[in-house]
Amino acid sequence: MCGIICYVGQQAALPILIEGLKRLEYRGYDSAGVALLEDAKITRFRAVGKIRELEKDLAESSSTAQAGIGHTRWATHGKPSVENAHPHCDCGGQIFVIHNGIIENYQALKQELTNAGHVFLSETDSEVLAHLIEEACRDRPRLEDAVAEALTKVRGTFGIAVVSSNHPSSIIVARRSSPMILGIGDSGMFAASDVSALVAHTRQVIYLHDDDLAVLCPGAYRITSLDSPQEVSRQQQIVDWDVAAAEKQGFQHFMLKEIHEQPEAVRNAMRGRVVPAEGISVLGGLESVREQLLKMEQLVIVSCGTSFYAALLGRYILEACTDIRVEVDLASEFRYRRLNLRPNTVVLAISQSGETADTLAAVREAKRKGALVLGLVNVVGSNIARETDAGIYNHAGPEIGVASTKAFISQLTILYLFTLYLARHQHMSVTDGQRFIRELESIPEKIERILRKSGEIQEAARHYARFRNFMYIGRKFNYPIALEGALKLKEISYLHAEAYAAGEMKHGPIALISPDFPSLCLATQDSTYDKMIANIQEIKARCGPTVAVGTEGDADLRALCDHFIGVPACSELFAPLLT
Repeated sequence: MCGIICYVGQQAALPILIEGLKRLEYRGYDSAGVALLEDAKITRFRAVGKIRELEKDLAESSSTAQAGIGHTRWATHGKPSVENAHPHCDCGGQIFVIHNGIIENYQALKQELTNAGHVFLSETDSEVLAHLIEEACRDRPRLEDAVAEALTKVRGTFGIAVVSSNHPSSIIVARRSSPMILGIGDSGMFAASDVSALVAHTRQVIYLHDDDLAVLCPGAYRITSLDSPQEVSRQQQIVDWDVAAAEKQGFQHFMLKEIHEQPEAVRNAMRGRVVPAEGISVLGGLESVREQLLKMEQLVIVSCGTSFYAALLGRYILEACTDIRVEVDLASEFRYRRLNLRPNTVVLAISQSGETADTLAAVREAKRKGALVLGLVNVVGSNIARETDAGIYNHAGPEIGVASTKAFISQLTILYLFTLYLARHQHMSVTDGQRFIRELESIPEKIERILRKSGEIQEAARHYARFRNFMYIGRKFNYPIALEGALKLKEISYLHAEAYAAGEMKHGPIALISPDFPSLCLATQDSTYDKMIANIQEIKARCGPTVAVGTEGDADLRALCDHFIGVPACSELFAPLLT
């Protein structure tokens, strides 16, 4: 949840760094800082709280530095404080470091460095890096060599940027399982942990690979690897969206903007990927592995967070329409299992960023086991996109809101297309394929109808704003949506929310129901409707407030519940795209 922005060139660095940090605010942070390199001297500014607090400290600065690094920190080791904020420096105040990731062996390294006479001023794991580099500089005069040597001692993940007063015209960046993107601009070189911090200045970027190290100078860059000084070539890419796509465009919040972008996200995911007359989907990214996919007997989907709930729904859809056995695993646990992958098993990794560390680790483990690995990602050039055998891009555009909305519905849309792709090669008829596409093509307009009810939904939200606990329930296709709904409430409101398959209510969760514990019930008119009505009646019998999301025109459900939110009618297979 941290952010990095770096610049070296012909312009004043400070305004670029501050603007970049503001574009990284959406990642969440508790402190921020910059280090400015000018005339072989480095000046550091740090503050706890929002970037405006940092700007107050910078108000008296007249820096004309043309190189600098900036960071937003989300505390992992040590509380939010000025001392724990980045950049961190070495004992001599010459080397400054910003770092995303976690140094797993930092305690052992810190003890070793302390024994060697180094003095630490923070509680963070990141400060270790500055002292390791200082130590390495004793034998390696070139900064990039010292950084590479220091990082060989590190176990964990890092996206790192380093400046030194002894090397006043360069910035060193490196990565391992934490994103780092170079930006090639007319006025100089940029680096950032997120492309959104770069697009205001350049759309020409390079996504560094794991264990890449790059030296940035005002008009040039050089990429090597941590284990070799030999220069390596990395493909330059053009970002296919501009800075306007990363603006709020009149909405109060990025998340609200992205909620309203969901209809277009569905359309973009489908664009050029369906042939309605033939009832088929065309997924060009999978053509190279088509024969292996058609022999697939088992699909294992790995993902985290919201992507995991998309995967759960994917399992329901695939099992409803194909004969393929589907397993869904949390990527964070997949790597710990003793995997016995059967022949003709395919692993599908889902990640919006394409950089989710646990999902990337699962990809590597699956490849080590010899599985065919596919990726479903939004970010072109990301690690998962590069390391999988084949894949599909979301084409959802940048998602700035931390809580995923349009990327989630885009993932679901692609899972429907993937299901159609496989089902039409099995027993799904042309007629059923055509009907499948018609249903999917109708979804964007139906979402737009729901969005026009925002006032009604806000009124219900205001009514329930005083409650501190919530239950979400659903069955079958709506169960993963209940899980995602509870996650959203936790992420955005910092409230306690639990989600259950409605059939599990009687096995314990119903004990929580009370007048102070509302339930949000997904009860569209489908094959589980009668059972959902029974669940709602059980909640009402215990005086629990109920909000129902149901099919428009369902007078019985509206009468039963305290609040009713109607969604357009559609077949139960596609209802989760609306609920």
